Amino acid sequence: MKIPYQQINPETLTALIEHFVLQEGTDYGEQEVSLATKVEHVRAQLKRGDAVVVYSELHESVHIVPKDAVSATEHNQQPDA
Repeated sequence: MKIPYQQINPETLTALIEHFVLQEGTDYGEQEVSLATKVEHVRAQLKRGDAVVVYSELHESVHIVPKDAVSATEHNQQPDA
């Protein structure tokens, strides 16, 4: 289930983004990028709609994922006509 990032407490959203960035281990090449910069990149992706916050009822967890990943999952879960 998608959760609008605007409805998440700002401190909680920042902690969620930080966890995502640290967990993902994003590679920025040889250039060193600060945690704050990485957090702002993800925050910008959320604002543009390129990434979304989702809650997994099955795992009772919250994740940030690419928008396309959610659309594909929702499409696959629709019942057959």
